[in-house]
Amino acid sequence: MKIYTRTGDSGDTGLFGGGRTAKSDPRVEAYGDVDELNAVLGLARASEMMPRIDEVLVPIQRDLFAIGALLATPDREKMRQHLDKARIDEVRIAELERAIDDGDAELEPLKAFIMPGGTPKAAALHVARTVCRRAERRVVALRASTEVPDVVIVYLNRLSDLLFTLARVANRRAGAGEVTW
Repeated sequence: MKIYTRTGDSGDTGLFGGGRTAKSDPRVEAYGDVDELNAVLGLARASEMMPRIDEVLVPIQRDLFAIGALLATPDREKMRQHLDKARIDEVRIAELERAIDDGDAELEPLKAFIMPGGTPKAAALHVARTVCRRAERRVVALRASTEVPDVVIVYLNRLSDLLFTLARVANRRAGAGEVTW
C-alpha cells in the first residue's frame, strides 16, 4: 500500500467508519490537534531519556491514538468501542491525577508563573502542554456540534496539568532551575 492515495487532493478526508468531510471540519481539527500532541510527546521522549517520565508518557501516547480514533469516528457505537479499547475512563483519569500528585511531591510549591523552558525534555513537555490545551479547546468546540464523551475533555484537561508537572520534574531531575515571571 502506498502512503499517498490522492483521495485528499481536493481538500477532503476520510473518516473512520466511512464517509468524507472537509479537512477544515471541526472534527478533523480536533483529531489533528490530538495527533500533533502525540507527535510532540514523541519528541519529548526522544529529546532526553528520563525513564520514570517516559514510562508515564508511553501509555498516554496510546490513549491519544484511541482518542484520535474516537474523534475521527462519527458513529456513536464505534466511539464507545474506542473508549473501551483504550480504557479512557474515571480510573484512567485517577491514574493521571496520581502521576500529578507523585510529581508534585518532588517539587517546591508554585509561588509564581514558570517560564517554559529549561532542558530540552522540559521544553518539549511545555510545548506538549500548550498543544494539549489547544486540542482540548478544539474538542470542546466539536462538542458544540456533535456528541463527544465528557471523559475525553476531562482527560485532556488533566493531561495538560500532568504535562506541566512533568516539565517541572524534568527540570528538577536534570538540576535545571526554573525561571519565574
